[in-house]
Amino acid sequence: MSEVSLLRRGTALLAGLGLGLALSACAPKPVGHDLFPLGEGHQWRYDVKTEWENNVIEHEPLVMETLGQSPLDDGPAWLRRSDAGISYWLRGDETGIYRVATKSELDADPRYDKERRYVLKAPLTAGSTWQSDTTAYLLQRRQEFPREIRHTHPAVKMVYSIEATGLVVDSRAGRFEGCVKVKGQASLRLFADPVVGWKDMPLITQEWYCPGVGLVRLVREEPANSTFLTGGTLTMELLEWK
Repeated sequence: MSEVSLLRRGTALLAGLGLGLALSACAPKPVGHDLFPLGEGHQWRYDVKTEWENNVIEHEPLVMETLGQSPLDDGPAWLRRSDAGISYWLRGDETGIYRVATKSELDADPRYDKERRYVLKAPLTAGSTWQSDTTAYLLQRRQEFPREIRHTHPAVKMVYSIEATGLVVDSRAGRFEGCVKVKGQASLRLFADPVVGWKDMPLITQEWYCPGVGLVRLVREEPANSTFLTGGTLTMELLEWK
């Protein structure tokens, strides 16, 4: 996302984007623009399913929309907004699509990214890699406060790679061809329990982007398998788009 971006409980997995040339008829189209549309008037409706390790399953709807160009202190950027109340500003150039800033309903002003947070980075070929910060969106402490790990570990370096191109993806929104799969991997060292002690907890993201559509599916895995911690798997699937 590619963090991307994400959800109402603060899982902004779609947040991963940022600073470059405006997409217009006069400017060259940025790398990845067809796989992650930025122009005004697009809307995506997703089903977000969270499967917790205690066998509880939750579903939430999520709607994302593009609102066109919006001014920032250093120039215009493309604005996306979710119905969870989070806004994302993005730009793109010959290096790819990346995020510039974010803003929640609690923020008075946009919060600028210190460095480019790529959603898709050139070259868009299998094996390409890049890095960006992530956090733990699902891992929680069973007893201690604050329960959410992200409050104490807000920035974890994740390595993203393009695993495959030219894929066919089936979803509830239909079948899409020529898709790109991106995988992100990170680990977070936490105290699991008195028996195991400290343990490297994996954070794994898989994202599928399809031409003319954008993000069709996202899977986030944060297993804990610990007496002190709990985790789960989040799946975000496209239902409708325009």
